[in-house]
Amino acid sequence: MTVADEEAALLGLAPVAPDRTVAYGPHPDQLVDLYLPRPGEGAPATARGPVVVLLHGGFWRAAYDRRHLSPLAAELAGRGLPVALAEYRRVGAGGGAPQTFEDVAAGIDAACAALAPESPDPSPVLVGHSAGGHLALLAAARPDTPVARVLAVSPVADLARAHALGLSCGAVAELLGDGPGFPARLAAADPAHRPPAGVPVTLLHGTDDPDVPLELSRRYAARGPATTVLRELPGVGHYAPVTPGSPSCDALIRLLMSAV
Repeated sequence: MTVADEEAALLGLAPVAPDRTVAYGPHPDQLVDLYLPRPGEGAPATARGPVVVLLHGGFWRAAYDRRHLSPLAAELAGRGLPVALAEYRRVGAGGGAPQTFEDVAAGIDAACAALAPESPDPSPVLVGHSAGGHLALLAAARPDTPVARVLAVSPVADLARAHALGLSCGAVAELLGDGPGFPARLAAADPAHRPPAGVPVTLLHGTDDPDVPLELSRRYAARGPATTVLRELPGVGHYAPVTPGSPSCDALIRLLMSAV
């Protein structure tokens, strides 16, 4: 699969329905889809690890929702993990700062509460892709975070640099609201300036990513504490790491399962 084929390969997968969905607020996007552990043949009949919370990307815009990560959610549940695929308010449909950030925090808490019977570990692992990687890193840095670990895939890990590069036609300014006070809002929402204290972070990023340059993860890792690790995927683009069946998605799953 070439880098040019990656988006079509992911979006061409049929969405997988969750076992159930829980709401954490009144807005239609304040939802978490739950995928219960389905261990394969020879695997334990009980959950093998903590709750995994998936956060999708799409540059924080309402045009992109969680459904494209449902095959990954189902794949992880098939490995015996309790999985929550979180939705949140996005730019153009009631989201932006601070609503999007508040929703992610509330969605994580709701996921942990809903999946508590499925996991012996109350501390979740966050897996975020693209803008969802940004949200995962930011959520792990909040003072009262319950997060045990972050796996950020092709993340917008350096918000100031993403803004300077004008990624996705000014998506950062759309998220934060351009105008007076923008620099302060940018600093507060930039995970490169707010690494999570004591939370191990793994960044997984393709060297040929045309949507979120590898440079952003390298900059984050250079600033990050000793608990931050960057793993580069040679020749890989933006979407393959979250496309079940691809070698780079296999690498993601190995990293996730290695700490279970």
